[in-house]
Amino acid sequence: VQLVESGGGLVQPGGSLRLSCAASGFTFSSYGMSWYRQAPGKERELVAAITSAGGSTNYADSVKGRFIISRDNAKKMVYLQMNSLKPEDTAVYYCNAKFIRVYDYWGQGTQVTVSS
Repeated sequence: VQLVESGGGLVQPGGSLRLSCAASGFTFSSYGMSWYRQAPGKERELVAAITSAGGSTNYADSVKGRFIISRDNAKKMVYLQMNSLKPEDTAVYYCNAKFIRVYDYWGQGTQVTVSS
């Protein structure tokens, strides 16, 4: 099983980034997918989630209206479009795959830094 995140980097406040997560080694279309983030000294928090078929999404209040989660089951990819970035969005962002609360996989994370 592998989840490989990419797309992180340094961006100025107000800018945009698109994170990608490439999945392999499991039946991607059966799993709910999420993005989490962890800032220094803080607990890991859920940012956005999408159901297996992509029909439903939910977001942390802090990112609603700015971030969009999407997936492509044919390509086994999940994305996080991040707009209007703020310094408080600075964190390591992790891709997560979950199935019936038993199978739970994590990527290695990608750093996002929002700073002028």
